[in-house]
Amino acid sequence: QLLLLESGVGLLQPGASLRLSCAPSGRTINSYVIGWFRQAPGKVREFVATINRSGSTTSYASSMKGRFTISRDNAKNTVYLQMNNLKPEDTAVYYCAGSANMYRNPGAYTYWGQGTQVTVSS
Repeated sequence: QLLLLESGVGLLQPGASLRLSCAPSGRTINSYVIGWFRQAPGKVREFVATINRSGSTTSYASSMKGRFTISRDNAKNTVYLQMNNLKPEDTAVYYCAGSANMYRNPGAYTYWGQGTQVTVSS
């Protein structure tokens, strides 16, 4: 069982930056592919980015590529999502999730965190 915890909740203005962190409880994260997803009110959970076990390969949703960067530091047992130039439409609950492979479908991820709220508003 992999328990994940996201951190980095924020209320930010448009154009701001925020780094989210995802860390496991009681296990090492380097055995898992980690994905970030988000869910806005009234919308389905959508793929943001995913990273392989070593951190050498990443994949992004096209709408976030260039603004968001996923990375991992296995020595610190943490995966990050750096978000730049935030927009009001980025407002959502952000989740990290663990899987065996780099999927974009949230249904393919077995382990999930509780989520962290990011609100972008002027």
